Amino acid sequence: MLSRRLFPTLACLIAGAGLAPASAIAKPGLGNWDNGAQHQVVRAGLMSDPVGRNFEGAARLTGAQANSAMSALAAEINRDPSAWGLQQQVPVVRTRRPVVTVTGFDAMAVDQLGLADVAAHVQQVTVQVGLRPSAFYGTEVVARFLGLRHEQSVPTEQFDLFPTDQITRAEAAWSLAQILGNGSWSDSYARQTLTAYQLPTMNTDQLTALGIAVSRIGYPYIWGGTTDNTADGLPHGGFDCSGFVWRVYKISGLPWGEQIHGRTAAQMAGEIPRRQRLRYAQLQPGDILFFGTAHLNSTATEANIIHAGIYLGDNWVINSSGQGVYVLPLKGSWLGDQFAWGRRVLP
Repeated sequence: MLSRRLFPTLACLIAGAGLAPASAIAKPGLGNWDNGAQHQVVRAGLMSDPVGRNFEGAARLTGAQANSAMSALAAEINRDPSAWGLQQQVPVVRTRRPVVTVTGFDAMAVDQLGLADVAAHVQQVTVQVGLRPSAFYGTEVVARFLGLRHEQSVPTEQFDLFPTDQITRAEAAWSLAQILGNGSWSDSYARQTLTAYQLPTMNTDQLTALGIAVSRIGYPYIWGGTTDNTADGLPHGGFDCSGFVWRVYKISGLPWGEQIHGRTAAQMAGEIPRRQRLRYAQLQPGDILFFGTAHLNSTATEANIIHAGIYLGDNWVINSSGQGVYVLPLKGSWLGDQFAWGRRVLP
């Protein structure tokens, strides 16, 4: 799981570099980018080949197919619920919708794993501080913490999905394969970590900036991306790590973004004096965080500052990386191991 999250992080090194035109590169089909996961879930009985051994990965997942997958997953969990960190067997989660969105599927999976209460806790905490997140914020935080989403890389980023897009059978298969591969330890770790999710009281400026940040939960990681759509000339809307910071503070037109000039993480990190760099204990909501091998007194370079995120407070960071826009603890994740310093842009 760590390697999946680090790959797009390393891509932030050259987020501002030119990309080969998408039309110049051969692309795999929308439905066959991960045949291994498809074979795995078919063998495990969670999904089936609907027609003549053709998985039809590009087809939209129907509600009936999602229900069948959750029923099979519940049977797997209920063979030994204690191994999944549960006190008792779980009922089968079902939907009445004819087709299922990414967020709808994630919500079903989180619920089937017995983590709906954790998602509700994350949602409630975020609402209570005044951030007004989307209704699926809590479940997306949990699902992406579990690593259930797949982020396409160059040159197939046009196949990425927005949170409210209908999920394909290929995407659903990949998520189910992750659940099978993660095992029960991942669910227990998610419960232990995310039940500690808390946010501090925020002032108006912090709520304004972070309200934009949390509203983009689940947006795709797009190498070089800075916009919600293709206005920046890329094949899909979404953000790389520093592009997410750029979206929150620059594209939005917030006045505090005027003091940010560099586009890459290293440029943003290096354009402030060393005396203004923030240690962990000094961080406040809305601060920009930088990650890599650099230390507090290092000269920021594209080699030693390779990632950026935005601090939510109380040890939580929202960033765009291997699970798209998602939330991680600073201490207690790979972010903490690579934290270099923070930068304050809000007054």
